[in-house]
Amino acid sequence: MKLSVVIPAYNEALSIGETLEDLYAKLTKAGITHEIVVVNDNSKDNTLEVLHKLQLGIPSLVIYTNTGRNGFGYAVRFGLEKFTGDCVAIMMADLSDSPDDLILFYHKLQEGHDCVFGTRWSKGGKVYDYPFHKLYLNRLFNNIVRILFGIRYNDVTNAFKLYKKETIEGVKPFISPHFNLTVEIPLKAIIRGYTYTVLPNSWTNRKHGVSNLKIKEMGSRYFFILMYCLIEKFFARGDFNKKW
Repeated sequence: MKLSVVIPAYNEALSIGETLEDLYAKLTKAGITHEIVVVNDNSKDNTLEVLHKLQLGIPSLVIYTNTGRNGFGYAVRFGLEKFTGDCVAIMMADLSDSPDDLILFYHKLQEGHDCVFGTRWSKGGKVYDYPFHKLYLNRLFNNIVRILFGIRYNDVTNAFKLYKKETIEGVKPFISPHFNLTVEIPLKAIIRGYTYTVLPNSWTNRKHGVSNLKIKEMGSRYFFILMYCLIEKFFARGDFNKKW
């Protein structure tokens, strides 16, 4: 099973090298056939130059530049149209996600699940240097999601997830342009009947630069995608459900 890893990158010149070198080394050591798809989201620094230099030593690295509208969601969606693997993971460019976790997720998916979701807030999950204000809002929003959708999964906003190719095709089209895409994809998968399992994962705050997530700007967008998915859950009558 070929693994694709989609990584959006906006002004990540200081982080992307260590991220990709560690990821490539560990996937190669584990013997996992893979590609690393980095989508440069029209960075204003020298991210693209750094990527081309890295490509000389990382043969599985595929580089795209998002030619459309910019934003986290648009960049990830671009990558989800381009990947060639049998399954795909979404990871961050800032060293926050662990390649060791990805390897565990990859093997878990092969047990027959359609998705493997990460959780940082259950037994075995770890967070390092998580900003307190984001922690409060994260737990509040995720608890609202659990109640509204009647699910036990407690970290839907966690971008670190792994999907079979068929699952990604089955939850299209995507409408989220920003970080709310991390909510849209798993909720659609759950609503439409795709099977999932949950594994703990770790998250580490970035070493370089600043986060592109702007909480004030994202509040209404998260609320919008939540309502969008609720409408499908209660009124779509299974029209988009997985065909078994």
